[in-house]
Amino acid sequence: MEPFHVSRGDGPVILAFPHVGTGLPGTVAERLNDEGRLLRDTDWHIHDLYAGLLPGVTTITATQSRYVIDLNRDPSGSSLYPGQTTTGLIPLTTFDNADIWREGCAPTEADTAHWLDQIHRPYHAALTAEIARVRARHGVAILYDCHSIRSQIPWLFDGILPDFNIGTDSGRSCAPGLEVAVHGICRDAPGFTSILNGRFRGGWTTRHCGRPEAGVHAIQMELAQITHLGAETPPFALHPAKAARLRGTLGDILTTLAALAPQLPRS
Repeated sequence: MEPFHVSRGDGPVILAFPHVGTGLPGTVAERLNDEGRLLRDTDWHIHDLYAGLLPGVTTITATQSRYVIDLNRDPSGSSLYPGQTTTGLIPLTTFDNADIWREGCAPTEADTAHWLDQIHRPYHAALTAEIARVRARHGVAILYDCHSIRSQIPWLFDGILPDFNIGTDSGRSCAPGLEVAVHGICRDAPGFTSILNGRFRGGWTTRHCGRPEAGVHAIQMELAQITHLGAETPPFALHPAKAARLRGTLGDILTTLAALAPQLPRS
């Protein structure tokens, strides 16, 4: 199976889905334990939530599980949140700190090097190429990195996560106007909660790709899964009514980003 799929559009917005994949190469699947095979930390149904919301959008969608290698982690292995609990390039545990590998079968340095070469670097090379293509056409490119996470994970954060968690690396990864617009839409969405640059201020993709001075703007959106799942437990089924309501706000966000693109300074 190819590690990702690219669908090219002619608009200024790119959607990235690094954590929706559920593929497991045989050499990985046989080493995961029962908990690991649940793929609990997948961004369930996120690509479906955004499907069809913005004509002309470009998408890059991972096919392999984040338990093979995490596409939103620094390839050097450095922590994105020093001093805070997080998982690495190849997670050893779930976000609840439960082991996912069979005893004696944890990934090695050789595994990390292999999957960096086979999945992580090719994915980011393809993403970089799409950013360059879109920027050449429009003078700017807006990368919107799509994520989700369970709303309550005590190992990672206290309390209940807001519904919309917007990350711009504290304003460094995009133009101020884009940050303000997205935050405003989320803040004003009835029945939803939101935060800007809270616990999740953007992962490797946002921080690495966001170069507003060069005409490349990146925003990460981390959705609490309670906004669109029936329950944040297996089988992680999509809740149609919740999803329909959420898609209205997500559509407003994407449409606004595309409308603002022509107003951004050209590099």
